[in-house]
Amino acid sequence: MNDALPIHRLVTRLLVVVVAMFGFGFALVPLYDVMCQAFGINGKTAGAYAGVQTVDEARTVRVQFLATNAAGMTWSFAPQQDELSVHPGASNQMLFVAHNPTQRPMTAQAVPSVAPSKAAAFFHKTECFCFTQQVLQPGERIEMPVRFIVDRDLPKDVQHLTLGYTLFDITEQKPPLAQH
Repeated sequence: MNDALPIHRLVTRLLVVVVAMFGFGFALVPLYDVMCQAFGINGKTAGAYAGVQTVDEARTVRVQFLATNAAGMTWSFAPQQDELSVHPGASNQMLFVAHNPTQRPMTAQAVPSVAPSKAAAFFHKTECFCFTQQVLQPGERIEMPVRFIVDRDLPKDVQHLTLGYTLFDITEQKPPLAQH
């Protein structure tokens, strides 16, 4: 009977650990968002542009473009230009170029980020290669457009934005199972 008490305590402690881990898993997303906002990283872009599209000709915002490869990604990947000067409210486009130098077909997915994070809500992508997976055959090169609008309501103290993409190799990922 004395052996049952330590086993009961162990089971109780293990259950508490499992419940705590489960709770921590749910807390990770809001914690991540708070950390990104506090440090000004990984700004998520705003959704579709719902405002009246009038151009603020009196104001210019510099948009810088960055392209990086995640670990293990062998493609070359870069914007056609490093930056653009844009007027808030105007439609803009930048082409990114990707090349698969390998001897095998590969699939990639780009993940965007806008900095500073407080400006991300004012950056609207109307078309983006990051919305779909990109499949390139061996030696294939592709130009991928991103069309965007910097909102007229962008805070006046923000004069420079950075739109960055990280390209991930997802060739080996299995397609999601069909849902019934």
